[in-house]
Amino acid sequence: MPENQKPKALLKIKIGKQVREVTYEELTLSNNLATEALLSLLIDKGVIDPEEYLKKIQDVRKERYRDESEFK
Repeated sequence: MPENQKPKALLKIKIGKQVREVTYEELTLSNNLATEALLSLLIDKGVIDPEEYLKKIQDVRKERYRDESEFK
């Protein structure tokens, strides 16, 4: 995207009288941060084993993506 071009809003959030536009990048970052925080809490509390979690990610990748080489 050119430097002078503003990112396109994906959605708008209204809080009271204020409307905030949210871009795809902001939404993606927000979801990623929330997922990382939740995962960290679950691992810290012993609910999820980190090795088991990584194995599950590999399994899901194999199931959903045909070309596994892009992840190596």
